[in-house]
Amino acid sequence: MRETLDFLLFDWLKAGELTARERFAEHSAETFAAVLDTCERIARDKFAPFNRLADTQEPHFDGERVHLPQATHDATRAYAESGMLAAAQDYEVGGMQLPCVIEMAGNAFFSKASVAMGGYAMLTSGNASLLMAHGTPLQREVFARNEFAGRWFGTMCLSEPQAGSSLSDVATRAELEDEADPLGPRYRLTGHKMWISAGEHEITENIVHLVLAKVPGPDGKPIPGTKGISLFIVPKWLVDEQAALTGERNDVSLAGLNHKLGYRGTTNCLLNFGEGRFTPGGRAGAIGYLVGRPGDGLRCMFHMMNEARIGVGLGAVMLGYAGYEASLDYAKQRPQGRPMTRAGKDAASPQRPIIEHADVRRMLLAQKSYVEGGLALALYCARLVDELHTGPDAAAAEAQAVLDVLIPIAKSWPSEWCLEANSLAIQVLGGYGYTRDFPVEQYWRDNRLNMIHEGTHGIQALDLLGRKVVQRGGASLAALAARVQATLERAMQTDWAPEANRLAAALAQVGGATKQAWSTGQPEDALANATPYLQAFGHTVLAWLWLDVAMAAAGDGDFAQGKRAAARYFFAYELPKVGAWLDVVARREPLCRDLKAEYF
Repeated sequence: MRETLDFLLFDWLKAGELTARERFAEHSAETFAAVLDTCERIARDKFAPFNRLADTQEPHFDGERVHLPQATHDATRAYAESGMLAAAQDYEVGGMQLPCVIEMAGNAFFSKASVAMGGYAMLTSGNASLLMAHGTPLQREVFARNEFAGRWFGTMCLSEPQAGSSLSDVATRAELEDEADPLGPRYRLTGHKMWISAGEHEITENIVHLVLAKVPGPDGKPIPGTKGISLFIVPKWLVDEQAALTGERNDVSLAGLNHKLGYRGTTNCLLNFGEGRFTPGGRAGAIGYLVGRPGDGLRCMFHMMNEARIGVGLGAVMLGYAGYEASLDYAKQRPQGRPMTRAGKDAASPQRPIIEHADVRRMLLAQKSYVEGGLALALYCARLVDELHTGPDAAAAEAQAVLDVLIPIAKSWPSEWCLEANSLAIQVLGGYGYTRDFPVEQYWRDNRLNMIHEGTHGIQALDLLGRKVVQRGGASLAALAARVQATLERAMQTDWAPEANRLAAALAQVGGATKQAWSTGQPEDALANATPYLQAFGHTVLAWLWLDVAMAAAGDGDFAQGKRAAARYFFAYELPKVGAWLDVVARREPLCRDLKAEYF
């Protein structure tokens, strides 16, 4: 994996050129390599050996405390001590001012080694980054800095038992208590939050919850819809203005743990806010400090949600990568079957490794195309973030437009197709694949959650077709198409011209289907087939990236030949799927929209 990571970073994305920018001027190729070396070492020593342990000794709640294996405490402490929680932050807040693309590459090692143990850090970093963007100076100093230092960990609390992904139906309520509290306008929260990853543990001395809740309107009733949602900092233990624990427990309690298919090493919780089990200040109600303005909660939270979506996509990629490497190693060692000749099999001849069978090679090549293509996608998005933050104004605006369109793909495409890679890894191992004697079944279970984490496929599809490709008159889609066109023009001058022509045809199909989906102007017509559109769009994007990557793979060594083979596989076996997906989109197939529930 490291060779591929270095190739994508430095040969394809030219990450080394970022050191010419003021923000990254103190860095060099050597410092970037040192960061990756450190992450690889910690992941290898502290995370990977205990991935199975975290799965089998899943968190348990004794009614008072949540218990986790000591290995989880040790691994997360090592991660915090590495400085990676604040990797991309300013030097002034203890950060390293690393480019996002290097931070993302470093975190890839942890997702591959143990995605569940790495989840605590991902949430904490995103939580603190949100506060740096939207919090007050004191909120940044008290909460964000202590999260970056690893003293406290963080969460995001959106979903509720009755609401799920429908955030407009959030029922958690926030009542103003003190407008003038130094830590921010202080409210009392009551309600319930569900599916809260890392919502309770004793890894750190405190947990900083970021909670969506509604402030009542003048009539005392919550404001309907998402416009009524505000965002609050709700610490597990109350703190003062100097970030010292006061010793008083906030009114946040664990109602129970959810028992998941995978990702078992990360606690997943139902949290009760304001039930009165604890009485901070002598009365019930969880104390929360407003972030931003009232009613601005969802906009603020999207800062963390977008980071988390790219992070979820990267996690899906790396679980797929782990399964690919395990099945590749198995296929090279497992003898089974003999060559087939016109005269049949010679039973007296020695068995051959299963990697010599064409169908096994097909499964391995499919995995390679999914996981290495998915890694290219995640790193490309991270490189866009760097352009957005440090590039010239025009380049930053273009990067934002392209990133808007790619975020739903960056989250959803790896979640579907790197899960398929895990399924193929199980298939390569045959009967051994679904036993716990081998790791591939855990990788599949862990990865299955990513199709739901941070918004299901359907939600990402609605975001893509319902908003992103039509926003600003289609300007974001046009910005992406221009980048694809630039790759096509280069490819037409090379041996990749046939693939370029196929990609050009797929891109034209996407554009045509987009217009036809919206031709009636009725959202219900356009969005009924949003998920096939998402799948087609994602495959078109990955074909583009593979074409670009293949042209960057120089030489005739095994490494470069492998990249070109994966690209050819994607064009031969995967890109043809786009037409079938887009067919139902273009004709606005009404079957699923109009079908009566009684027919099931």
